[in-house]
Amino acid sequence: MTETLETQVAAYLDHRMPAARDVEVFDLSRIHGGASRETYRLRARWQEEGAQKERPLIVRRDPVASLIETERDLEYRAYQAFYPVEGVPVPEPLYLEEETRWLERPFFVMEQIEECEAASPFADQPFGDKAAKVGAQFWDVLGRIAGADVEALKLNAFMVAPKPEETWAEQLSYWEKVIDEDELTPQPVARAAIRWMRRNPPPPAQKISMVHGDYRNGNFLFNEAGEIRAILDWEMCHLGDPLEDLAWAADPLWAGTTPDLPGSMVTKAEAIALWEKESGLTADPVSLRWWEIFVSLKGLAIWISAGQEYQSGSNGDPINAFSSWVCTDRHNRLLAERLSAFAGGA
Repeated sequence: MTETLETQVAAYLDHRMPAARDVEVFDLSRIHGGASRETYRLRARWQEEGAQKERPLIVRRDPVASLIETERDLEYRAYQAFYPVEGVPVPEPLYLEEETRWLERPFFVMEQIEECEAASPFADQPFGDKAAKVGAQFWDVLGRIAGADVEALKLNAFMVAPKPEETWAEQLSYWEKVIDEDELTPQPVARAAIRWMRRNPPPPAQKISMVHGDYRNGNFLFNEAGEIRAILDWEMCHLGDPLEDLAWAADPLWAGTTPDLPGSMVTKAEAIALWEKESGLTADPVSLRWWEIFVSLKGLAIWISAGQEYQSGSNGDPINAFSSWVCTDRHNRLLAERLSAFAGGA
């Protein structure tokens, strides 16, 4: 009998839950769109101490080829670190598995948050009349992440903390290398931005924080009442300058048809005020300007990788074709506009 993913997951859960009997997995389906993990939703049912139990779960499995090379244990440990933190809603992380004998590739299992949805950053007014309510929570939560004590959460036990004056160079070098390795055609706007950023480094980070890395509209779940229930997709998390997350979350790409409302929620001024209040930090305009240019370059690097993965056949997910075509053009234009407005050229 050929094993299905359902039977493989059921065998694994049976292995991890010694008190469970007759474990079965059903309603399994893939959630498309992830850049670095295959994501599946499912329900598990089992007998335990004479009672039937059932729980909705998520499995995040390493793909054969990944658009963004990340370490699954960092993402899993980020969920572990923030799950007990009040005011930062994340799904409960359950099991991290490095062995390949269960699902052919490493993976982790976490709680599934039901009766919620994630908005598309390209939708027209995705939050409707709940935009202000969702926005207040969105920027508050980001402020709490930025203000969290790295040592108290033991984040530095599994992540390397750069020096405050080195955060910008570390991130810029990382994404420059991605462009070097994955560009299919010359990238003059990206190269101009890299030159300018190296010649005009930002002030040192005021604090070394957990940087989510992809904190934006589309990477959180909210319910019909407009309550944010879970912050997702921590696969690009790292320790660094918290202004990186602020700039990324406010990038115009995620504003859809409302460019004056970052993330289609509240104004930029309101967003910054909420973030500053919750984080206890300051969004220095000079520093934020540099990080705004940087995140447009970072986005461009991601879309360049999407194109390389799709053209090479390594990852045929249509989202890569869309990103390479639409998002590359948008971030090229945005990066050029920001260089002109903020930097006076390259």
